[in-house]
Formats: sequence, C-alpha cells, structure tokens
Amino acid sequence: MSNIPEPEPEEPEDTSWLATYGDMVTLLLVFFVLLVSMSTVEVKRFQSVFGSMRMAFGGLTASEIAGGQMQANINNQSQQSVQDLMRIRQELLKNQENVFNAIQSYLSKKNVEGEVGAVLDEGTITLTIGDSLLFAPGSEELSPEADEQLKTVLDVIESNREMTVNIKGYTDDSAIPEGARFKNNWELSALRAVNVLRWLVEHGIDPLRVTATGMGDLNPRFPNDSPENRAKNRRVEFCLERQVLK
Repeated sequence: MSNIPEPEPEEPEDTSWLATYGDMVTLLLVFFVLLVSMSTVEVKRFQSVFGSMRMAFGGLTASEIAGGQMQANINNQSQQSVQDLMRIRQELLKNQENVFNAIQSYLSKKNVEGEVGAVLDEGTITLTIGDSLLFAPGSEELSPEADEQLKTVLDVIESNREMTVNIKGYTDDSAIPEGARFKNNWELSALRAVNVLRWLVEHGIDPLRVTATGMGDLNPRFPNDSPENRAKNRRVEFCLERQVLK
C-alpha cells in the first residue's frame, strides 16, 4: 500500500458576489442615464429664462453680463434710485415749508401768534397751545374758552387734509396732590390729549387722521426751575405730518 496521502477534494469557488456586483453596475448605469437626461438643455426654456434676466439687467447680452457690465448696470440703477428718493424727499420738504409759511400767515392774520405757536422741523409742522388756554388748573376737561383756540387749529387741519395729526399732551414735573383723581402727570396729559382729539372729531375731523399721546413731563421746552418755565412746559402740541422719506 502506498504511503502517499490522497489529495483532498477542492471546494467549489463561491461566485455569489457576482449577483451583488451585477446589481451595483446596473444601478450605476441607471444613475448616469438619469443624470444625462436631466442635464439636457431645453432651448426654448433657456431662451425664455435668459430673456427675462436680460430685461431685468437692462437689456444686456450674455457676453456683457459675463464681462462685468451687469454689475455696472446694477450700480447705475441703484444710484439712480437713491437720487430719485432724495429728489422726492426734497420736494416734500419744500412743500411742507410752503405750507408752514401759509400757516404762519394765517395765524398772523388772525392775530393769535402769541397764543398758538408754530414751528417746522424736518418736515413736521407743530402747533402749540398753552394749557391755561384749554383747561382749568388740574383739570382734564376742556374749558369754555378752549373753543376759540381749537377752532384756529381746526381750520389749519381742515386746510391740509393730506396730513395726519398727532396730539401730544404735556405737563410740568410738579407732583400730583394727594387725593387727586390722577395717579400721575402722564395720566393727566393723556386724558387732556384724548379730550382734544374728541373735540376735533366731533367738529368733523376724520378719526383716521388723528392720534392722541400723553407725554407727562417728558421733553420739557424749558427747565422746570421756575413757575414761569413750568407754565410754558404745560402745553398741547399738534404735530402735522405727511409721508416724508428719512
């Protein structure tokens, strides 16, 4: 008997990976086919989109856009827009100045310049009436004498229907006495402004044109260091505004 061992039978080669490899190749092929199909340019759609862009950039061609002409055109348009806005603002301010001059002439003709003041600041016309001409001391109710002063303001507001009016009530910094109906100066000034607004609406002013604001002792015109200055700080202001670009 031979001592040479018999060779072990060879195991069959595992080819199961070929199925997975085939699936992967197929998926890659499908993926690249989709990419090619999506990258196909539709000439009509491209021309339509590019035409819209060209109109937006002032009729520039593709070469002009690529060459930097697009940015120059945008800068020119932006500069022109800024210049147009500045021109409109200057026209509005000039118009407000003309209106202010007309109001001053009207107040002078009525001989109420010492009772109804007028100033112009950045396009806002402000009429001012001292509280003593409108209210009894410590009261929020309009006095009988208030009608004469308010009718002057009413005429100005009616003559400038394109303007809105913000009514602001002011007091001095004096403390509210104990037992008073008001908790503080802000509450007193707010009620006074509201009562003036109510009077204007009752006399025909569109409620959408007017607002009322209580300012209390904020923004004093003079230091609250004397009875005279405190009296000047107690006032009602009528701020007439139109849309002026800042």
